[in-house]
Amino acid sequence: MQRITLSVGAVCISIALSGPSCSGRPGFNAQRSFADLVAQCEFGPRVPNSEAHTRAADFLFNSLKSTTDLTRRQQFTYFDSLTGETLRLMNLIASYNPENLRRVMLCAHWDSRPHSDMEPDSSKRHLPVLGANDGASGVAILLELGRLFHESPPPVGVDIVLFDGEDYGLSGAQSGWLIGSEYFAANMGSYRPRFAILIDMVGDSDLQIYREKYSQQYAADINDYIWGIARENNVGAFEDSVKHTVYDDHVSLLSDRIKAIDIIDFDYPHWHTQADTPDKCSPQSLATVGEVLLAAIYNKAVEKF
Repeated sequence: MQRITLSVGAVCISIALSGPSCSGRPGFNAQRSFADLVAQCEFGPRVPNSEAHTRAADFLFNSLKSTTDLTRRQQFTYFDSLTGETLRLMNLIASYNPENLRRVMLCAHWDSRPHSDMEPDSSKRHLPVLGANDGASGVAILLELGRLFHESPPPVGVDIVLFDGEDYGLSGAQSGWLIGSEYFAANMGSYRPRFAILIDMVGDSDLQIYREKYSQQYAADINDYIWGIARENNVGAFEDSVKHTVYDDHVSLLSDRIKAIDIIDFDYPHWHTQADTPDKCSPQSLATVGEVLLAAIYNKAVEKF
C-alpha cells in the first residue's frame, strides 16, 4: 500500500466482547494465529515469481482448504512494463456458509514487498521485505477466522480473499500496486458482498488503528459498525477519528461500488524496511482485531446490511 496523505501449546486469548451476538460465537486463538504469522515469514519474502512466493501460496491454500472445500486459486499474470517481467500471481478465495446469499467479504494481501524503499540504510533498499506485519499479520488473522468459521458456522455467508501483488509497485509510481484486488474486482461477475473489510498491518505490538479516510468517505456506515463494536467493548486500540488516507486493496473494491473499509495501523515505524519482522508483532494485537471481527460477524446487527 502507499501513503497518500497524512490528515488530521495453543492458548486462547479472548477479549470477551459483549453486546447483541448470535449464540456460539467462538473465541480467537491468538497463539495459533501468531504461529501462522511466523510460518509465513519462514518462507522468506513472498515476492512474486520467487520460490518463497510459490511455497507460501501452497501453504495458504492448504490451510484454507482444511477449513472448507470451497477454496480456489484465482491465477493470472501481470506484465510489468518497467522491468519487462511477467509476474505469475494468485488470489486465494475460501467461502463459508455458501447457501446464505447475505455475504460478507474479509480480505488481506499475502505478498510482500520486493524492495525496502523506507530502509534507513540506503545500501539495503534493494532487498525484499519479510513483511511480518505488512502482509502476514492480516493473513494470519484470516486463517484463524477460517478455522473458527469451520467449527462454528457464521450466521451470514463469509468469503475470505487473500490478494496477491498488492505491494509490488515502485514508490510514487501509478502502476504495480493493488494488482490482485484489481484483478479480483474486474472478474467478480455477479458476486456482490454486502460489505468488505480489508485488514492490513494489524500485528504491530503498539497497536493504534484510526479510521482510514477513503473508508470513512465511501463506507462510513461500515466504519461506524466496526468502531461502534470496539467502543462498546472498550477496545482502546481502535481510535475513533480519521488520520490517514491509504491507497490499499479496499480502493479496488470501492471503485467497483462495493462498500469496503481498511482496518490498518499505518503508524508503524518498520513499514517497508528490513525490520518488519515477527518480533515487532504481538499475538495480543492479532487477537484484538480478530475478536472485533468475530463480534461483527456473529452480531445480529450484521443482518441489517
